[in-house]
Amino acid sequence: MMMTKHIAVIGSGIVGTCVAAALAAEKHRVTLIEPGPVGGEQAASFGNGAWISPGSVIPMSVPGTWKKVPGYLLDSNGPLTIRWRHFPAMLPWLLRFIWAGFTEAKVERTARILASLLTDAPSRHSRLAEEIGRPEMIVSSGLLYAYPDRHAFGRDELSWRLRKQNGVQWTELEGAALHELEPSLGAQYGFGAFVSSGAHCIDPGVYVEAIKDHMLAMGGQLVPAVATGFTVLGGRLKAIETDAGPIACDAAVVCAGIHSRMLARACGDNVPLRSERGYHVVAQSLRAGPSIPVMTSDSKSANTPTRAGLRIAGQVEIATVEASPNWRRADVLLEQAAATYPSVRDNLKDRTVSRWMGHRPSTPDGLPVIDLSSLSADIVYAFGHGHIGLASAPMTACLVADLVAGRSPIVSLAPFALGRFARWR
Repeated sequence: MMMTKHIAVIGSGIVGTCVAAALAAEKHRVTLIEPGPVGGEQAASFGNGAWISPGSVIPMSVPGTWKKVPGYLLDSNGPLTIRWRHFPAMLPWLLRFIWAGFTEAKVERTARILASLLTDAPSRHSRLAEEIGRPEMIVSSGLLYAYPDRHAFGRDELSWRLRKQNGVQWTELEGAALHELEPSLGAQYGFGAFVSSGAHCIDPGVYVEAIKDHMLAMGGQLVPAVATGFTVLGGRLKAIETDAGPIACDAAVVCAGIHSRMLARACGDNVPLRSERGYHVVAQSLRAGPSIPVMTSDSKSANTPTRAGLRIAGQVEIATVEASPNWRRADVLLEQAAATYPSVRDNLKDRTVSRWMGHRPSTPDGLPVIDLSSLSADIVYAFGHGHIGLASAPMTACLVADLVAGRSPIVSLAPFALGRFARWR
């Protein structure tokens, strides 16, 4: 019989709450440590595009990315931009980022690894939503990628080849067939790829909160505090140090998003974790837009019908965590949506619009860290999920539960290990 432990989970985003729920389900005593409201705006998972896609296996860095860096510096409205003043501080990370996608062989390997976390993500989320009593949170709607024409789709050949290699299937739609599936799309889009296996979440913040409530119902507890370090004696974890005092525990899981870098450093691990800042806007109560999630080739943003209204999420802004938001980035998303859906253009202008900016915790190679810390085998890392946090959270929770129990994980953890960063030191 597996020995149960008192496990502290640091961070209550989608990864942290899924990990906490999975550990509680295995009868561990779980303490979730989070200074802010669970499901609140401080977490990256609050503001994501709400997509749960098995096709999200394409890393941000691909061959030729290095050629685009000047454009990223000059175009402050593009899907990916780098703030000039933060360029020197971000340069080491950017060099690793470019190298990670320098060849097709590197990108193919990354896609295979990401697929191990994402292949069954929609079904895992559907099961989780059922378990927590909120099945309506996950909608098996499929996901639509829209292009001006087949030629534009062909320019995305690498992405779709990688998806096909990793088992993603889609239906190609042209002309009237595309607009029959999604009538709100503008006439400038004449070709689409519909991934029917994809799903989306209608309210990521509420979903995270509901997972937390499920964990509490299984006997877990929530401590509002900021974790600052660890007390380790003889290689064994004794307590988590917090601003509210020490929390004694047998093991810890670090799922603190962008703040995980500081906690890893407290364990002696220098992880190249940086923020890929993302933005979203929500046109409150707008129901007349797309009926299914759409991503257009020109905007690269996720347009998703949610409970609050149409959510338009995207943008990658490379800057430090401390930099103030550039709300022009959010306005660009709204302008793109108005161009994509002409029938609701005026409706978009009339709506109350909420704006959000958050920090995707990203490693340069596009893969999360799922491993034991160097300080103690009692401290587990599960952070750095970048663009796939929502989709990959249930599988990550399964892998963490395997690590804690000493079981062989259902997929290899070697690609997610800390050691991959050693050659950069």
